[in-house]
Amino acid sequence: MSQTIKTVSIPNIAWATAADIQFPPNFDNNKKYPAVVSAHPIGLCKEQTSGNIYGKALAEAGFVVFRVSDFRFVVDYIQTLPHVDADRIGVLGICGGGGYAINATMTVHRLKCCVGITPVNFGRLSREAFSNYDPVDALEKMAKQRTIEAQGRERLVINLLPPSASHDEFVSNDVTPAAYHF
Repeated sequence: MSQTIKTVSIPNIAWATAADIQFPPNFDNNKKYPAVVSAHPIGLCKEQTSGNIYGKALAEAGFVVFRVSDFRFVVDYIQTLPHVDADRIGVLGICGGGGYAINATMTVHRLKCCVGITPVNFGRLSREAFSNYDPVDALEKMAKQRTIEAQGRERLVINLLPPSASHDEFVSNDVTPAAYHF
């Protein structure tokens, strides 16, 4: 039997999450299968690496595989399926999906297993990796500055906002609507 893929819409708080479900060969709806939530790398979509490579291989190994971008609501959905063993749900994340998988597993205790393939915390990577960020150096600088301030010397003030409204042309609001997705 060829592999079967079904696309479903899973309710979320403000929108529906699209998911592709890959079934094992010779799937029997009356049997219970372990399930894997498969998370894609940053820059790719659910149909690519996590689906066509890892998802396909896991389905061929007897798992029901859910390729999605939102783990928590997918686990809610998986719990309602008669052919999924609710005590055997895991998550596989590749790259940025691996970072998300690790964080989701810390809070979604219905996930019994977490596998990350080159996992990365994408938020931290964006903030620190390309800026020569050194947390030990930053802590040492903060300690020195606190000592300077405790001795009554000049305070260090780092302005995070433009000094006046006339500088607003340098501040882009283009990313604000995109942030609502996260």
